[in-house]
This record gives sequence, structure tokens and C-alpha cells, in this order.
Amino acid sequence: MTGENIFIFVPNIIGYARVVLALISFYYMPTNYVAAVICYVTSALLDAFDGHAARYFDQSTKFGAMLDQLTDRCGTMGLCVVLAHFYPDYMFWFILSVCIDIACHWIYLHTSILQGKASHKFIDMSENPIMNLYYTNRTVLFWMCAGNEAFYAALYVLHFTEGPIIIGLSLFRIILYLSTPIALVKSAISILHLIVASKNLAIIDVNERKGVGKKLK
Repeated sequence: MTGENIFIFVPNIIGYARVVLALISFYYMPTNYVAAVICYVTSALLDAFDGHAARYFDQSTKFGAMLDQLTDRCGTMGLCVVLAHFYPDYMFWFILSVCIDIACHWIYLHTSILQGKASHKFIDMSENPIMNLYYTNRTVLFWMCAGNEAFYAALYVLHFTEGPIIIGLSLFRIILYLSTPIALVKSAISILHLIVASKNLAIIDVNERKGVGKKLK
């Protein structure tokens, strides 16, 4: 019997579209902010649709989850590279932001794959009421991710234009001020992922060393 071709699953096709849109946005970021923003925001919004498609068509795959994560991380990284060029005085903070985003998500995802669900001894962040809300409430998760993206996108657009003025402030500056706390909280949660993943990875190491010790005996 021929196996399923997961590469043409609907959510994965949406994922490929996200990659293409992200690449187009990178190309236009230095010069054409309108085209860049349209492509970047569309790619980010499609992140919500691929998850719905995966559940609707029962086409959730590890490949799709990995593609989704990589697209998110690379999208933010690409935008931060451009922002570091636009705002050289803040280059350190953009580099730090990229490092936190990639390192924390990578170790958390990799550790989750290694630990599986074989042991109850692993630290579960969902036991914390705040983290439980973050993981189980899709609305909260959406606005956290959207707010984080809005922070970087607003910084990007402000390099080119202030936009329409509302109650004495430009629209994009208002978005920047409102999204800044969300971006800071998102980074703090990412660091929490790093800490918990590191502890869980240490548990895996200890268990494996115990297993090796028993075999030697």
C-alpha cells in the first residue's frame, strides 16, 4: 500500500506559501515598505490558518510543526536583521532578541522531542496558572504572537513613515507603545522555555547516565 504524501497536505502547502511570502518581504524590506509589510503580515496571519487546516483535515504532522516553527523564527530573524541596519544604535538589542528567540525555541522543541511523554518527572510549565493560560487559550496565544510581531513591524514602518496622526500621535507609534509590553513578556516567556527545557534535558541526561551505569554493572 502506498503511503501518504505528507508534503502535499493542505497545512503544509500553506506553510510553503508562508515561506515564499517571507522571502518576498525580505527582498523588499530595504526599499519598499508597503510590499514588504503586506507580504510579511500575510505570511504571519497564515500561521493561524495552517493550524486550523491541520485540525480540520486531520493532517497534523511533525514536518508541518517543524516547518511552522522554522518559518516563524526565520521571519522574525530576517526582520530583526533589517531593523539592526535601520537602527544601528540598538543593534545589540536586536541581536539579543534574535538569539533569545532562536535559542529558546530550539532547545524547547528539541527537548520536547527527546522527552516524549514517557515520564511524569519532567517539569510541566502548564502547571503554572499563567503558563496554562498561555498554552490552552488560543486567543491569548494569538494576541501574544500578534503583539510581538506588531512591535517589530511598527519599528520597521516607522523608519519610513509616521503614518496617520491620531490624538497627537502617529498610528504606528501608538502600535509600538501598545505592543512593547507584549514583546517584553513574550521574550520573558521564551527565556522561561529555555530554563525549563534545560532542566528537562538535565533529567534526560541523568536518566541516561543511570542506564549506562546499570549496563556496566
